[in-house]
Amino acid sequence: MDISEEDLVEQLVSGNEDAYRKLLERHLPSLTGYVMRMMSSNSADAEDILQETFLRLWTHGRRYDPKVSKLSTWLHNIAHNLCIDYFRKNNRMVLEEQPEELTDQDAHLENLANLENAAQIERCMMQLPERQRSAIIMCHYQGMSNKDAAVILGTSVEALESLMARGRRKLRQLLTG
Repeated sequence: MDISEEDLVEQLVSGNEDAYRKLLERHLPSLTGYVMRMMSSNSADAEDILQETFLRLWTHGRRYDPKVSKLSTWLHNIAHNLCIDYFRKNNRMVLEEQPEELTDQDAHLENLANLENAAQIERCMMQLPERQRSAIIMCHYQGMSNKDAAVILGTSVEALESLMARGRRKLRQLLTG
């Protein structure tokens, strides 16, 4: 029988490490995708943010209220705030890692073109204001509902949709300009 997240959080609050591991297994992939995109694949800082997010689940799990939001929303909210704190502390400077050199050019030309397009999109995404970038990442890449993303960003669904529309327009400008 699959244990509900609410029950797992209750067990975690009581110090059950197995419950913590199960929650980590359920939520790590989604949060990793979100944080890596927000941090422009800056893996060392992204790992720190992920560790801090799950540390806060362990230490502050009693603050989670299933009547207010889903656990994934609560965890994404923590990760989002940690990313924003990082950008503010570091004046939004995020260094991009250089892709590894390809040894067999002929076999990898198509992959290289895809990597260049992805890198261009990533560079342009990093030029968006954090809230616009976060809204696009949550809804487009993470597949979150507008309602859940709005909760994480502390805004209304209408304001979230406006953030995404402005972000998409700016992204289109950056990519074509």
